[in-house]
Amino acid sequence: MDLHDFYYNLPEELIAQDPLSDRSSSRLMLLDKNTGEIEHKIFHDIIDYLNPGDCLVINDTKVIPARLIGEKIGTGAAIEVLLLQRKTDLKDTWEVLVKPGKKAKIGTQISFGEGKLVAEVIDIVDEGNRIIQFTYEGIFEEILDELGQMPLPPYITHKLEDKNRYQTVYAKHEGSAAAPTAGLHFTKELLERIKDKGVDIARVTLHVGLGTFRPVKVENILEHHMHSEFYMVDREAADKINNARKNGGRIIAVGTTSTRTLESVAAEDGTIKPCSGWTQIFIYPGYQFKAIDCLITNFHLPESTLVMLVSALAGREHVLHAYDVAVQEKYRFFSFGDAMFIHD
Repeated sequence: MDLHDFYYNLPEELIAQDPLSDRSSSRLMLLDKNTGEIEHKIFHDIIDYLNPGDCLVINDTKVIPARLIGEKIGTGAAIEVLLLQRKTDLKDTWEVLVKPGKKAKIGTQISFGEGKLVAEVIDIVDEGNRIIQFTYEGIFEEILDELGQMPLPPYITHKLEDKNRYQTVYAKHEGSAAAPTAGLHFTKELLERIKDKGVDIARVTLHVGLGTFRPVKVENILEHHMHSEFYMVDREAADKINNARKNGGRIIAVGTTSTRTLESVAAEDGTIKPCSGWTQIFIYPGYQFKAIDCLITNFHLPESTLVMLVSALAGREHVLHAYDVAVQEKYRFFSFGDAMFIHD
């Protein structure tokens, strides 16, 4: 499969720059994964398409304010650091992206917040990422909360007035460099109504790294290398998912991150065991889904691994046609945009 097989034309003005005031008022496209049939709804209508006995699987990761603006000690040159992944083998070390990278040789020290936080580059790893070690006084998370900014994707150019809008209402476990954006459409009230209808809600955690969003740079997509992301599935979530499957309910993933978590851990019969670990799963057409039946997701970038994942579930032709319809109907795209429910 070639990269261009997953291209569609998107006018720039359809990229959503700001979240809606009401999370659940986004538009919702229904896509039948078997027939390709399309319907247009509002997101809060999702409850009408969830059945008692279904299990809705949400990713409760929390985005950290991972973007830090500092200056190089000695020269005062401005340096931007984006935290990607906390390393466990050495205290206070992170894998990061640094801009501009040429100013961040091994041994470089960077000061943030007039020295409240100091980082030293201790290694250079894959694709020019750096390993840095922080020194500080106090509690790292509190300092990061004070100095860091939400790491909005580069296609969002507007300033985010309320940083909680790049966080799901159920975010719990800190560790993501980007939001699991399909979940941004849910309100606490809508989730309560879904529960009251008899739909079980299972929480899993996958800390979203930027690898999910990195552009695919190889023409043959099979040569693309996915980055590792950490996931956790506890006993309660596994039991809810397994019970729904056993009793004939559907497993409905909220977002590609929940999908990748479940597909990484599922046995061949779709059952889930409590576990945690790292996944590099790459899902593209031809993949046989074991765990999920349906998917709630946003509209993704052309030629991205996320378009490939939804194409694996609903068929490339159905998905690209749906995206063309979304463009014609002026749906809002990407992180703060509208949603799609791929159902059976």
